[in-house]
Amino acid sequence: MIDKEMETSMEKEIASTRIAIFRKKEIRKTIHNNEWWFVIEDVVAALTDSGDPKQYIQKIKQRDPELAKGWVQFVHTLKIITDGGRQGMNCANTEGIFRIIQSIPSPKAEPFKRWLARVGYERIQEIEDPELATKRTRALYKAKGYSDDWIEKRLRGIAIREELTDQWRNRGINKPKEYEILTAEISKAAFGLTPSDYKKCKGLSRENLRDHMTDLELIFSMLGEASTKEIAVNKNSQGFPANKQVAVEGGTIAGDARKALEIKSGKKVVSKENYLVTPQNKKLIASQKR
Repeated sequence: MIDKEMETSMEKEIASTRIAIFRKKEIRKTIHNNEWWFVIEDVVAALTDSGDPKQYIQKIKQRDPELAKGWVQFVHTLKIITDGGRQGMNCANTEGIFRIIQSIPSPKAEPFKRWLARVGYERIQEIEDPELATKRTRALYKAKGYSDDWIEKRLRGIAIREELTDQWRNRGINKPKEYEILTAEISKAAFGLTPSDYKKCKGLSRENLRDHMTDLELIFSMLGEASTKEIAVNKNSQGFPANKQVAVEGGTIAGDARKALEIKSGKKVVSKENYLVTPQNKKLIASQKR
């Protein structure tokens, strides 16, 4: 009989494995290092007519020495849940899969190669003219059904966030974990929730939390981060401990404003509402899951 701890572990593992559908073929994927990793054999099978994906992979490695040379750097053997139980299978993240696709001569892979070329060209354009990145971001949100007012707030929030992280970088904050902690301190002071708790409140998993915030939530997020940046500059705070205290102070300004609004309006600012369940996106979400 499976004990409770093992049963829970298996449930979590199964929950982290998903099936993606491409060209009516299954692409198995799993979470590893907090990002999606895809079964390489499944991708090759979907993009070629090969009846033996493993053999096909060996052939493309022979044709592409550089791919073969870097194979161990971006391919990991991960445990994948299959009908026959857990099996170790070669997987790659999105970047690795794109690299492999570039070496597939099949006509089915050509649309991906053209798309990759277009994306690369667009990124070069954005480096030369940063305003293009903002325009494309606005168009992307618009295509997803967000209102113009919401988009303006979201874009302003992105700009404020960048200003804050630039200040942190200039003040000796250089580790991803430190950025995560400082962000959590602002969020706790502003909303009474860490970002991870906030996601749970909204029923999100890997989605971007701010893409699912209401107008007011975005406004108070901006206030917390703008206040933190202003205090850091005026106090000339240096190093992680000093900036952690500033993060609390900046978040508290937003938190006090939020509480004052809640008293006057009689309504909580923190909402369980998320963009995933809005009526205009149900069809879009369903199509993405197919």
